[in-house]
Amino acid sequence: MSRPGVSELPPKPAQSGLRWLYVDFNSYFASVEQQLKPALRGKPIIVTPLASDATCAIAASYEAKAFGIKTGTPVYEAKRLCPELICVSGSHETYVEFHHRLIDEIDRHIPITAVCSIDEMACRLMDNETDPAFVTALARRIKQGISAHIGPYVRCSIGAAPNRYLAKVATDLQKPDGLTLLLPKDIPARLLHLGLRDLPGIGANMERRLNEHGLRDISQLYDFAPKHLRAIWGSIWGEKMWYLLRGIELPEEKSERRSIGHSHVLAPELRPPAEARLVARRLLMKAASRLRRMDFQARRLSLSVRIENGPRLAADISGSAPTSDSFSFLGLLDRLWESLESDIGRQRIKKVSVTLSGLEDEESASAQGDLFAAPPVEGESKGATATTTLAHREKEKYDKIKYDKISAAIDSLNRKFGRDTVALGMTSTQKQTRDTGTKIAFTRIPDLEEFSE
Repeated sequence: MSRPGVSELPPKPAQSGLRWLYVDFNSYFASVEQQLKPALRGKPIIVTPLASDATCAIAASYEAKAFGIKTGTPVYEAKRLCPELICVSGSHETYVEFHHRLIDEIDRHIPITAVCSIDEMACRLMDNETDPAFVTALARRIKQGISAHIGPYVRCSIGAAPNRYLAKVATDLQKPDGLTLLLPKDIPARLLHLGLRDLPGIGANMERRLNEHGLRDISQLYDFAPKHLRAIWGSIWGEKMWYLLRGIELPEEKSERRSIGHSHVLAPELRPPAEARLVARRLLMKAASRLRRMDFQARRLSLSVRIENGPRLAADISGSAPTSDSFSFLGLLDRLWESLESDIGRQRIKKVSVTLSGLEDEESASAQGDLFAAPPVEGESKGATATTTLAHREKEKYDKIKYDKISAAIDSLNRKFGRDTVALGMTSTQKQTRDTGTKIAFTRIPDLEEFSE
């Protein structure tokens, strides 16, 4: 009998064999740098978003990790831990190019079911591919192919398990260059030495919550009933964890794109409000260009600023209909920024974020009016109002077509001649000082086209 609220979860034992193979590239950004630059091989290096001690490492080589340096370590702290440390500014376009080459290489050996991040891929094993000897040989062929065709310094750990979640966990059991098969008979024994934070989906806040309920290690997590884990998590995810940790496969969740946005931690010289505002404009132009390339329009614009050593301030604005042209979005951004100016004052800004949401595809949005559809002018006679409103709407329609075409032309020029060939509201000097090029979030891989936006 299924329990209330979890009828969609299959209450069956773990599969008899291995069903997923997971590839996790080790210190990916740093490994690519070492592959490309022989002088960095065998050296402690970190990759940083910009050349500044005020930022933090976004990747660390294993030589740097030996000093206790890891992703998120402040640069000044990393240099203290390792005086010989080499800092390398990230080349995100290169990492995306390597990412696609790695996908092609893995695909030569087995189809990739899911690209989970810039440095992680998951492959579903067919019924005739679950034998441990076959999986071991397959994993070794993948490693050999990567070494031969991509480079020996781009290493990966491969895990295989009855479900995708545990296959990912298995990659962490041996690093770097590991190969771990987590068979049903190994569960949970081979996992009991892990800390709670070693499990995907358990961060600092969730660990604290688990501790408050008496859960301090993996064995205690296994002892809790599904309904109790659901109560602790406050969502179905707690109950799903119960199944996943036992190797049971759950239906994959389908996700739909809900927003497009960019954020940027500002270098010290860009933290005065006037400079930060220009960065926000630049980020918005990038988001708008992506929106058009993906054939979307948006109804809502959100702005967030994080004050240096202070609070986060946020505002958003919605329109009656979606749009995609850059000029409309810049007008909205000006209104949002002005609404926050009194709270910002002269305080320095550490981070800015812009998000376009309420997305609709071009086809469904094309039948609707413009985001800036204006009401009739007050004080006009009824007879004149209809005529004036009709004329106003005809002008709006013309302006929308005009601005859409101009925005598309700007996109085309930037793709052809390089990022910021045409920019709105910035001088050439300002464009050169804006370090707002496309960056990689580990959960989202930019399209190569983004590097020209």
